[in-house]
Amino acid sequence: MLHAVTACAQVLFAAGAGLALTSSNGMLEPLLATDAEIGELDELQFSLGEGPSGDAISTGAPVLETDLAGLDAGRRWPAFSAAVAGRGVHGVFAFPVAAGAARLGVLSVYRRQAGPLRTDQLQDALVFADAMLVLALDHRRGVSADLDEVIEAAFTARRAEVHQAAGRLAAQEAIGVTDALALLRAHAYSSGRPLHRVAADVMAGTLKLESDSSPPAGPTDPKELGPDHAEKEQEED
Repeated sequence: MLHAVTACAQVLFAAGAGLALTSSNGMLEPLLATDAEIGELDELQFSLGEGPSGDAISTGAPVLETDLAGLDAGRRWPAFSAAVAGRGVHGVFAFPVAAGAARLGVLSVYRRQAGPLRTDQLQDALVFADAMLVLALDHRRGVSADLDEVIEAAFTARRAEVHQAAGRLAAQEAIGVTDALALLRAHAYSSGRPLHRVAADVMAGTLKLESDSSPPAGPTDPKELGPDHAEKEQEED
């Protein structure tokens, strides 16, 4: 699969390309990329929860963004567009990796120059997206009737840790898992750290994140708690 992704980037004269897979709940997660820089861009879309790749998987159609510095891109993906502004990448072309209505993932191609793909390049990219589907299924030694099984088998351990951290944070803060994941993403974005590292710190107990909806901590000084509480503590003593 990595060879196919690399070949796609070369044919399209791109800076690189990445492959992300989606689970049954629709969450898109990066799997592999041609190099570390492109992997960071795919990771950034996952961390922010916005970008061409997410739109491609939700609509089931290619998303061809010719200029990330343009007004349209800024309106659609404000955080992502701003974050890649200084990275020298201007075009992102996201192609669903799909089998009919079953959407397995997205092949994303990143180009440094602004402007559309040529017709022949667009056709080549669609062929590569179809090839990625075949390769992903062949990796499981045959086409499976259950695409979820193929997808889940491809997720890495660090992705599982992100969801585990979201579950722990949801329980601690008495919020939904979706809100907890948003809290993790917000901290990753503001701190400039990869999402999986933030999740690892939460799981290790070295990072505590608090939701805005969390109830304020109560006073700990017995004098602040009032005379009734003070008398009760004296009785217990």
